[in-house]
Amino acid sequence: MNTPMKRGALIGCGFFAENHLHAWSGMQDAEIIALCDIDETRLEATAIRFGIEKRYLSAQEMIADESLDFVDIATTVGSHRVLVEICAPHVATVICQKPFAETIADAQAMVDHCLALGTNLIIHENFRWQRAFQQMKEMVDAGKIGTPHFARFSFRHGYDNYVNQPYLAEIERFAIMDVGLHLFDLARHFMGDVALLSCATQRLNCAVRGEDSFTALLQHDSGVTSICDCSFSSHYAPEPFPRTAALVEGDQGTLELDREFGITLHRDGVRELSNAEPDVPIWGQKPWHTTQQSVVSFQQHAAAVMHGKAQPQPSGVDNLQTLKLALAAYQSAERGETIDMRSWREDRP
Repeated sequence: MNTPMKRGALIGCGFFAENHLHAWSGMQDAEIIALCDIDETRLEATAIRFGIEKRYLSAQEMIADESLDFVDIATTVGSHRVLVEICAPHVATVICQKPFAETIADAQAMVDHCLALGTNLIIHENFRWQRAFQQMKEMVDAGKIGTPHFARFSFRHGYDNYVNQPYLAEIERFAIMDVGLHLFDLARHFMGDVALLSCATQRLNCAVRGEDSFTALLQHDSGVTSICDCSFSSHYAPEPFPRTAALVEGDQGTLELDREFGITLHRDGVRELSNAEPDVPIWGQKPWHTTQQSVVSFQQHAAAVMHGKAQPQPSGVDNLQTLKLALAAYQSAERGETIDMRSWREDRP
C-alpha cells in the first residue's frame, strides 16, 4: 500500500532554506508545493530553481489559498510566532527553524497555541540528527560505556561565517543563540534535563556585535555533568568547520568523536574505532555534508511524524527547555552566577 503524499509549503527562501528544499525534493512521502517569502526577487529565483509554481509574498494569503498538510518555517526568529500562529490552525504539522524564539513568553505561546489545536510542532534542531551523534547515542543506549557521568560538546573554528549570513555579525546575541542551542540540545539528548548552569562568554572578534565564544558548565538532574563550548575565532589546520567534537564518559568506557568523523570507543584497555562520516547528498558538497545529511535525516523524521510513525524530536515542548538554557546562559554570564534551572524565570521583557 502506497503512503499518501503530504503536501507542504516552505516559508523563507534564505541561505539555509536551500538545504530544506533539496532535502524535501528527495522525499517519497512529503513534498513542497508552494513557497512564500517577502522578498519577491529571492522568491522568484528560488521557485524557478526548484521548479515550484505556487509563490506567495504573504503567508496569510498562502494559507487561505492552499490546502496544506504542513508548513516548514525557515525564516529568522523575529517572525516565528506570527507565522506559527497564522499557520497552526490550518495544518496538521508546523516545522519551525531554530532559534525557536527570542523569549520564553513567545515560545510558550507557540507551544500552547499548537497544543490547543492538536497541531504537531517540531523544531528544526538538526545536530542530534547528524550521523555521528545518532551513532554515539545508539552506542550509549546500548550500554557500550555503562552509565554516562560526563560529556563535552565542542564547536570551535575560524571559518568566516559572516559571508553567507552577514546578519550574524549584527545580532546582539550570537554564539549561544546560533550554536549554543544545538550544543545544549545535544547535552539534554545524551544526559537529560539540567538542574544547574553557569556560563562565561567572550567577544573575540571586534567586528562582531554579540558574543562569539562561550563556555557553559551544566549539572544535570541526575547529578552528571557536561560542558558545552563554542568559538567562532579559533585557529585550526585544517579548518574543522562545521564539525563538532564530542566526548561521553561512562563508568565502563568512553566515547570520543573527533573532528574527522572518527568515533573511538575506549573500553577494557582497548580502542575500537569506527567512522561516522556521512554520505554527500547528490545535491551537496564537502564540508557542508555534515549539515546537509542531518537536514535530510531530520526531514525524514518529520515526515514520519506526519504519517503517525514517530513522535517529534524535538517537539516544541521539549525545545522550550533548551531555549531556557540558552537564555539562562546569558543571565549567568552577565551576572557571574550559577543559575538554578529548577526555579529560573525569564526576566527579559
